[in-house]
Amino acid sequence: MTFEDWFRVDRLPHIYCAGCGNGTVINCTLAAVDEMGWNKKETVFVSGIGCSSRAPGYIMTDSLHTTHGRALAFATGVKLANPALNIVVFTGDGDLAAIGGNHFIHACRRNIDITVVCMNNQIYGMTGGQGSPTTPIGCLSTTTPYGSAEPAFDLCELAIAAGANYVARWTSYHVKEFERAVKAGLETPGFSFIEALVQCPTYFGRRNKFKEVTDQVEYLKTHAILRAKRDRLIEKGERIPDDMFIIGELARRNRPAMGVKL
Repeated sequence: MTFEDWFRVDRLPHIYCAGCGNGTVINCTLAAVDEMGWNKKETVFVSGIGCSSRAPGYIMTDSLHTTHGRALAFATGVKLANPALNIVVFTGDGDLAAIGGNHFIHACRRNIDITVVCMNNQIYGMTGGQGSPTTPIGCLSTTTPYGSAEPAFDLCELAIAAGANYVARWTSYHVKEFERAVKAGLETPGFSFIEALVQCPTYFGRRNKFKEVTDQVEYLKTHAILRAKRDRLIEKGERIPDDMFIIGELARRNRPAMGVKL
């Protein structure tokens, strides 16, 4: 079996805009799930509302497309009702960090045995391009026409501080690395959080001077830095530009997990 066997081909083509990074994330996630050898009847995908949250509808398993921000609450209920199920949550930065922020914190704290894949396009893509909790300072959106004045949420640091067992961040450019990170999250008991910074050409890209999809992907590539490399540069006294962001595995620990398979 390959990751393509997990798709509901009758639901294709998908609704995503040309050049959207979400398709890459879905492919990588399903490739990792396929490597795990999971049974489709024992696997459930859960999502909330947003572009990323349409993903479970294209996957050949049971799925829940829930209300805005509540994916982790529903996923928690499913996992505790039947701990033998494998639970994967697809979510976006707005769905997870805004209305769903409290659920995110407490799912990490409880260390629920689920894997969360967050497609972070740094904007509300489905509802019109409003600024989200992860929109960088100075970036344009329909609600920040003069540039965002608020600091962005660091979702990985929040997950680490709240108690998640596994945390990693990659981009839609780092395909193989992201796939391996998802697999590591699936293998780790407890709450796993894997963030993917992805391009949104329709709303974020065109408002923030990325004329082509490749321009935004190139930005993600050139502004990503491994934590170890960043630390080495800091030790040498070099200044790290403010628009650089850390990628890689950021946390792996063995806190007792809730909802581990019986």
